[in-house]
Amino acid sequence: MLTCANLNQPWNSTLPTLALLQKCRTLTDVNQIHGRLITTGFIRSQVLTTKIVLTFSPSPFTPLVDFARYVFFTYLAFRSPKQDEDPFLWNAVIKSYSHGREAQEAFIILCLMLENGVPFDKFSLSLVLKACSQLGLLKEGMQVHGLLRKLNFGSDLFLQNCLISYYLRCGFIGYARQLFDRMSMRDSVSYNSMIDGYIKRGMIDLAKELFDVMPLEKKNLITWNSMISGYTQLKDGMGLALGLFEKMPDRDLISWNSMINGFVKCGNMEDAEILFDKMPRRDVVSWANMINGYAKVGKIDLARSLFNEMSERDIVVCKAMMAGCVQNGYCGEALEIFYHLQRNCSLQPDSATLLIALSAIAQLGHVDKGLALHHYLKQKKFSLGGRLGVALIDMYSKCGSIKNAVLVFEGIKYKTVDHWNAMIGGLAIHGIGELAFKLLMDMEKLCVEPDDITYIGVMNACGHAGLVKEGLICFDIMRRVHKMVPKLQHYGCMVDILGRAGQIDVARKFIEEMPIEANDVIWRSLLSACKNHENIDVGEPAAKHLITLDSCNSSSYVLLSHMYAGLGMWNAVSSVRLMMKERNLKKIPGCSWIELEGTVHEFFVQDKSHPQVMEIYSLLDSLSTSNSEVTPYVHHG
Repeated sequence: MLTCANLNQPWNSTLPTLALLQKCRTLTDVNQIHGRLITTGFIRSQVLTTKIVLTFSPSPFTPLVDFARYVFFTYLAFRSPKQDEDPFLWNAVIKSYSHGREAQEAFIILCLMLENGVPFDKFSLSLVLKACSQLGLLKEGMQVHGLLRKLNFGSDLFLQNCLISYYLRCGFIGYARQLFDRMSMRDSVSYNSMIDGYIKRGMIDLAKELFDVMPLEKKNLITWNSMISGYTQLKDGMGLALGLFEKMPDRDLISWNSMINGFVKCGNMEDAEILFDKMPRRDVVSWANMINGYAKVGKIDLARSLFNEMSERDIVVCKAMMAGCVQNGYCGEALEIFYHLQRNCSLQPDSATLLIALSAIAQLGHVDKGLALHHYLKQKKFSLGGRLGVALIDMYSKCGSIKNAVLVFEGIKYKTVDHWNAMIGGLAIHGIGELAFKLLMDMEKLCVEPDDITYIGVMNACGHAGLVKEGLICFDIMRRVHKMVPKLQHYGCMVDILGRAGQIDVARKFIEEMPIEANDVIWRSLLSACKNHENIDVGEPAAKHLITLDSCNSSSYVLLSHMYAGLGMWNAVSSVRLMMKERNLKKIPGCSWIELEGTVHEFFVQDKSHPQVMEIYSLLDSLSTSNSEVTPYVHHG
């Protein structure tokens, strides 16, 4: 409920009315003031209504913007226009649309002005062009262009620049260049718009041509920074970028950060560090770039050192540090940063930060931490309709809680194909092939278009569950119904399905008939199936072919050795082991882990690094001894 802004001012004064309007946030608040304006007669005051339109049309609060528009169209818009009247009020309303949620309405208002003989100026037209470019309205924008030429506005430099920007935003760079070439006069904005347009489309050579012919006095920081950004996109462009950087008459933070980001992208942290140390001033982007760069090249200790060095951190830097930790396997450290963010009143985690935290939890397998984060998402009313929902389903699946994953999936009202893929992928991890296949059928019924990831997930699930027929149906639907061309991964899934089911000869024939050449992963899948089903006739040639494809991968030799051992071919086993020794190849040790009271314990084969290793081996020995002392019961019938 609103109260009077100033008790010393009577209600028949316009001042408290304007003051109270500024405090309005809801439609109810606005309606109260509107009622008072009507009862006091102030609504007929042109001075007050003009102030309302000018003050509240740019407001961030929708009820106030809507009220300003209502006042304008009801009391001000259609008075008899004077020929030389300034259209500043119309422009204020057009701007409220062109800079807001309903940009297409800006064009309609221009049409209203034309129909009612209301004068307009170049700012009216520029605002409408902005709205058209924002929505990609080609036909409407070209109509405005035609109007400009008809009314002799066409030579106005400001409007010509607006048109260039409009055509570039709509993707018509050829039209923009034609307009640019025909201009009798160009300024920095004209050149910068075209250079930026070329760079955003990767047309660096054309951008350079314009940059080189651009008069030196027209070049400003935006020009130089645009070209540096363009050069950093090129494979070997950092030398050109550095040369330009050194020639710059002035540099700002964008110049320095663009160069550092360029070096980071190509993994050149030495030069990035030199520039970082030389910077006269740094912002959070500078620090985030360096942290991200060190993390990418695996120097997480240097990234952490920089992070700790910062006196003030924002969400961007915390996000970069968290992502770096997760990339390098330091998921616990990433979560520590996240929990610090949660405790910090001034810094609140955003969606991107939450995605990194969910990824860290998924890699650690800490379902309790996942449940706590899920509760936080609910508490803060984050929507699960986008990537957060996908990450949550994935996290629960990887933490072993497929039931919670299904509950999240079923609770999302508007699911994208990514939600379906995450759920199908989770079911594949748990070997629940029947339900994964059912979800694919549900997608068909609900007209949700599957993508190549959907089919990889379903076929993986079918393979783990031994559903050969369903796997073949998936492969058939993908090609015949959705007209999708199978990728190498899809062929690999089919080989895995057939191999797991023991259909070794069919799997080999499938590989031979593939339209694309099978990679080492597919051949290794076939070899693994041969080992499991003791098929040496297919396995031995497959292993030899695999070794020629990838001679440095120890798993191929190990699979072949195990296949020979399973068939008692010990001489062949020795031969394979000797080959591994000669090539200095070692078997990667097996690994298992268990979560106990919130801590994940990891064990490798013959690993004695665990702090409680003596107690563990002692317990295993006692179990082994007690088992050997048990006398087997033999029933004498």
